[in-house]
Amino acid sequence: MTPEIDDAFAGIKSEHGSDSIARVEEMLAAGKKDRHPMQKGAKWILPGVSQQAWHDPYGHPEIAPVVRAFEANHATIKKELEDAWAARRGAFSDYEHYLTRQTDWQALYLYRKGGLVEESAAAVPTAFQMLKEEAVDTGKLCPLLESHFSTLLPGAAIAPHCDLWNFSINLHLAVDIPEGCGITVAGETRLWQEGACLLFDYSFEHEAWNRGTRPRTCLLVDLWHPETTVPERKALVAAVTEIRTLMGEG
Repeated sequence: MTPEIDDAFAGIKSEHGSDSIARVEEMLAAGKKDRHPMQKGAKWILPGVSQQAWHDPYGHPEIAPVVRAFEANHATIKKELEDAWAARRGAFSDYEHYLTRQTDWQALYLYRKGGLVEESAAAVPTAFQMLKEEAVDTGKLCPLLESHFSTLLPGAAIAPHCDLWNFSINLHLAVDIPEGCGITVAGETRLWQEGACLLFDYSFEHEAWNRGTRPRTCLLVDLWHPETTVPERKALVAAVTEIRTLMGEG
């Protein structure tokens, strides 16, 4: 903990109560923490969050409106994505995962580094608008992470890994799905159904692949885990932002 984090936490506890961020403080404290074996590669595990890998996209009242909005606009989102892929390939870049960079994994960012990527609004206006209205403006998107179109080229595979933490959750809108694509989370494999969403806790080990003959694209949205509270979210943003600054990540 640093003085900056201590000051931020003191303000949050003053506003929301002395016990309002106890789980965050426990997570950041030194010492071994209990976690699911399939979460062994995650950096932080917030105590008390359900050890559930796959979630029903409609099972959380906070998240269901986001799911409905994206699914209802799938056809338009797919058409705009196809046009952008054909005419604006320069807007896509190699995906820079915190573990590695992959040239066969392309990304078009809508939200990154704490803000909307305004340049993407012209390329994919419907997805950009839905993200802004349903996830960003409502505070459901985790500002520590991002949202992007994730395109796996034919033959690409994402190796098994855990993401950084369990206090956000990953929503996938299946935009364009050829045969031969799948994703495994915590040992359970599922297939994307075009136009529908999947929701999973990516602190659990997961992998994905495209064994088809054309690109596979999903729209990924990093949302707050619905089992986190408003004060916890404030504390997590303050803590992670300060830690990233100390590590020179900006």
